[in-house]
Amino acid sequence: MPPATDDLLRLKKLTVDFDGFKALNNLDLSLEEASLTAVIGPNGAGKSTMCDAIIGRVRPSSGEIIFRGEDISRLSEDRIFARGVCRKFQTPGVLVGLSVMDNLLIAAGDRRWWRSFGLRPDPGARVKAEETLALVGLEARRGALAGELSHGEKQWLEIGMVVATGCELLLMDEPTAGMGAAESRRTAEIIRGLLGRHTVLVIDHDIDFVEQLGGHVVVLHQGALFTEGSLADIRGDEAVASIYLGRPRP
Repeated sequence: MPPATDDLLRLKKLTVDFDGFKALNNLDLSLEEASLTAVIGPNGAGKSTMCDAIIGRVRPSSGEIIFRGEDISRLSEDRIFARGVCRKFQTPGVLVGLSVMDNLLIAAGDRRWWRSFGLRPDPGARVKAEETLALVGLEARRGALAGELSHGEKQWLEIGMVVATGCELLLMDEPTAGMGAAESRRTAEIIRGLLGRHTVLVIDHDIDFVEQLGGHVVVLHQGALFTEGSLADIRGDEAVASIYLGRPRP
């Protein structure tokens, strides 16, 4: 029986070493259950590597990734997914030849019906897909091919696909990439709507978008935790400005 923990996810002294380059360097980070955390930092800070390590895409050189009290750092991607961790990548990975609803049905885990036109979707998957469709605001596009959607709609569909998996921890890697201001605001609304049902970790460079999310903010630098707190705290930290703008630290 894993030990009880107040945190859904804990990274403990996590290090990822690529031939002498430490993409993560003794990183410590905790995510509370049902929380929203935005991770920011300059290019090369280790943000995407951190996500890669959490989902099992890269193996830590040392340290632990504790999810619900279990060390998952040596598990395969599919076993980590089965534990309840799912990631949305920066580039939408929707199935362009299928409809919006079919994408959500597959993400909801109902793959059996797709093998035969004689089988109907599982009712539970259908309910989950319908709920997710409303959450991401694509009801009017349910029958459209995913390839016909605008870039922003594809991003929202993939957010919906991540949600439809039913995973507890959702990792969102730059969900506003390529979006305009209005689409970014809508994306923030969608992600805020997940609170209470999921724990969400968002990576993004857009500080205005991070402000719209309104969650806890973590700053990474050179693969380690630099600072964390509210966005107001982060904005007022001259040391944070120095790592973004290349100025000497005070």
